[in-house]
Parts: sequence; C-alpha cells; structure tokens
Amino acid sequence: DVKTDSYAELDRLVTLLAEISSLKIEISGHTDNVGAESFNELLSQKRADAVVSYLVSKGVAKERLISKGYGQSQPIDSNTTSEGRAQNRRTEFKIIQN
Repeated sequence: DVKTDSYAELDRLVTLLAEISSLKIEISGHTDNVGAESFNELLSQKRADAVVSYLVSKGVAKERLISKGYGQSQPIDSNTTSEGRAQNRRTEFKIIQN
C-alpha cells in the first residue's frame, strides 16, 4: 500500500503528468538487502505497482506508466545501518519519454 505521507508527493507527480501529456514514466521499486533476494524482487515490484495503481486512480492513463521492481540491486545508501536501509526502501520515477 502507498503510505498516506506519500500522497502529497505523488499528487505533485499527477499534476506534472497532467500538465505534460506526452510524458511517460517508469516507477521503480527498491528494497534494502534484508531477506531473500527473490522476496525483495517481488516486494519491490509490488511497491512500484502500488504507486502505479495510485496514479491510475488519480486519472493518469496506465499506458503512460511502467512499473519495475529492482529489489536490492540498486542501493543508494549503506545497508549496514537502519537509516541506510530505510533510504534503500523507496520508489523513484524517471522520465522515459517526453
């Protein structure tokens, strides 16, 4: 599920997508390295899919969105601290077509 404290940021993305109708984006899900790699890949995919579902519920066409789970393969911080692991549990978006 999408956390309620993420709504404001996701709503900003909805606005951006409404303003620039040609944009297509990839929503990428990521995890820390706790747990099995296969579990983390599934978890990250579900994380990305949840964001896509939220965006679609706000009127964004599903055809403009791709979801991809990267599991623990792309950390942005160390997994040796709880703070680092928290940073690695995230979703991001990137523009794939303008």
